[in-house]
Amino acid sequence: MNPEAQLTALGLTLPNPPAAAGSYVPTVRTGNLLYCSGTICMINGQMTHTGQVGKEQTVATGAKSAEVCALNTLANIKAAVGSLDQVARIVFVTGFVNAVDGFTDSPAVINGASDLFLKVFGEAGKHARAAVAVNGLPKGTTTEIQVVVELKT
Repeated sequence: MNPEAQLTALGLTLPNPPAAAGSYVPTVRTGNLLYCSGTICMINGQMTHTGQVGKEQTVATGAKSAEVCALNTLANIKAAVGSLDQVARIVFVTGFVNAVDGFTDSPAVINGASDLFLKVFGEAGKHARAAVAVNGLPKGTTTEIQVVVELKT
């Protein structure tokens, strides 16, 4: 399966890789693992979704926000290793959902990212995951994800 062809088939294109917004780098490689810093739902400097799920956002729009985060992560992976063909598998996803107090449906929101990884990488997109609701995220973003990727050797 060619991940970049899968993106095209889905009608999606990778955004420009987002720059680090602080004292960190977008990715760190150690051995055959690539640790991807948190990405938010910003494309070309513009937020696509802001606010809390359960208030300004719904579970469905939150999931779309998580998909944008996944696209940003894929852009960072490609920038780090040259091609998404270098991905052996998505290992772990940590998803944060900016949500109202008591929100319990974070997994459904973060499915927006997980589902995209499955569509792009097939079996190699299956991963372990945590999905956590929080009371705030950078720039008011609706979601943020962190990803660990195994690279081909």
